[in-house]
Amino acid sequence: MAGGGMGPMAMAPPLHGGGHAGPAGAGAGAGKAPAGPHMPMMHMTFFWGDRAVVLFPGWPGARGGGAYALCLLFVLALAALTEALAAASRCVARRRGRDAGVPPSSVALLTAAHAARMGTAYLVMLAVMSFNGGVLLAAVAGHALGFLLARSRVHPGGAAARDRELAAAQDGSKA
Repeated sequence: MAGGGMGPMAMAPPLHGGGHAGPAGAGAGAGKAPAGPHMPMMHMTFFWGDRAVVLFPGWPGARGGGAYALCLLFVLALAALTEALAAASRCVARRRGRDAGVPPSSVALLTAAHAARMGTAYLVMLAVMSFNGGVLLAAVAGHALGFLLARSRVHPGGAAARDRELAAAQDGSKA
């Protein structure tokens, strides 16, 4: 082209469904339709239904209501485990703060509990990013259940009972 301009831009033909294939010449498959007849759809808003893909490709997918229910129980358990690990790491940190000498095993246990808690928290976050309303409700219910069982002062085996036991043990050692 005269004058040193760029000339006309080559556009890739649109794919079926209104999407674009990207710039012409960008990769080996530029301008070609996807391999399968249907491109999997990713939801960008919350939806209700049992045909969700959560954490792994095709799971639970179109396997039916039973697989979806199992998926919801898995997310609920992951969220509850996240809260339980948070309570466990706080308990270890409290014990560590009371002792003058910190054993390396306590530091290693605290680090492992933190790593496991962060791993489960990220898995729950990724599950919620499936944008399925049932998965969101299962995650919230799991966090609530985990809080109730591990850190609530309502449950007899929760933090209040442990605090009383620790206080009684310290009073007995001072006498």
